[in-house]
Amino acid sequence: MATHRRSGINRRAVIKGATATAIGIMAAPMISRAQAKPIKIGMPTILSGRVAQLGTSSRNGVMLEVDKVNAAGGLAGRPIEMVIRDSKGQPQEAARVARELVNSDGCEILIDAEASSGAFAVHEVARDLKVLCLHTNSETSSLTADPKQRIANAFRTCRQGIHDSIVGGAYAAKVANAKKLAKWMTCSPDYAYGRDTTAQFVEYLKHFKSDVEVVSEAWPKLFQPDYTEVITKILQTKPQALYSCLWGGDLTSFIEQGNIYALFTQTETFAVNMADYTALTVVKNLPKGIHSGNRYIKTFPTTPQNASWADAYRAKFNEYPTNWSWQNATAINFLAAAAKKANTADGAKIAEALRGLTIDSPFGSNGKLTIRAEDQTLVGYAIGWGTTIPTEPYVPAVTAGDWKQIFELETAWKKKNGYL
Repeated sequence: MATHRRSGINRRAVIKGATATAIGIMAAPMISRAQAKPIKIGMPTILSGRVAQLGTSSRNGVMLEVDKVNAAGGLAGRPIEMVIRDSKGQPQEAARVARELVNSDGCEILIDAEASSGAFAVHEVARDLKVLCLHTNSETSSLTADPKQRIANAFRTCRQGIHDSIVGGAYAAKVANAKKLAKWMTCSPDYAYGRDTTAQFVEYLKHFKSDVEVVSEAWPKLFQPDYTEVITKILQTKPQALYSCLWGGDLTSFIEQGNIYALFTQTETFAVNMADYTALTVVKNLPKGIHSGNRYIKTFPTTPQNASWADAYRAKFNEYPTNWSWQNATAINFLAAAAKKANTADGAKIAEALRGLTIDSPFGSNGKLTIRAEDQTLVGYAIGWGTTIPTEPYVPAVTAGDWKQIFELETAWKKKNGYL
């Protein structure tokens, strides 16, 4: 009987164990599905109007990398679901859309793919809602340099004006010395990015060549359709050199309208935003010899990784990548690396992991990019200046900037502006 009782207990144990195993098997997919709940990332950007290319190329850059991250398992096991909305290039709409993405659409992270005019509005939404935010297009230096603007949950994964201005000023001074260019004029968009970046360029041009003189300025409105008045002013002033940080459709319109008056054969032109496919491939008669900072070109940095990324982008979207493309791709790359480091998709913990994080990247000056911990901004990206030709590769030779020099002069600039 003792044996019989033990056998009965064993049978009951076996049955109980089998039942538990079956329940466990049935529950496993449910647990897996719960763990694989998508993480929504909201992206306000400009998808209509004159600079819709900003939004479409930002979206393309993001999606190219999201596909890779999701194929590799997502952010800490959670697949990324992008929720992308059009702000129409209006700051108040950018703020409204950003808030709605979080409060109504359930987005846990924001990728702010706005121009500077909208980025500051999105920044305040991130400040209020305390949601992780990555600024991917705004180049106004104060967005991350000014401690009054800085918040623990906002990062910049794009270039910024002070870096371009230091490199551009050094490059332009060498050209000015060689060609004896003393009389300068500026023509830039009349908003924060245009005003700030132009002032910084002039500051560093004079730092490297103290005898230059800015004899006149022009401030066309953002998205202005007709530049006749501006071009007439430049022709009447007759500067030896012209600086502009017009961009996108504004820049291409200015170049095409300037061509009518042979403007670029009469003055040495430094257009920091020219060397980007969104401008290079759109201008019908691209002038030879326009000086430009690199935005995005396949040939700089001159590495197989950069060329391969450009080819993959073009194969998928049937168009060239732009400066906005690589900056938004970089945001996803950093999110993936930070989530892996933190072993979570939680925004606050990803933010902690982002500070000081370095990743391998085809867009780095040495194959790497870093989000500097002190101001949560991108450093180490490929940066330089060259001159245009009308056909590919458009900017055949780029003189790379010196990041040691950038850091030294940027620190002095921050100290002078009370940002340290």
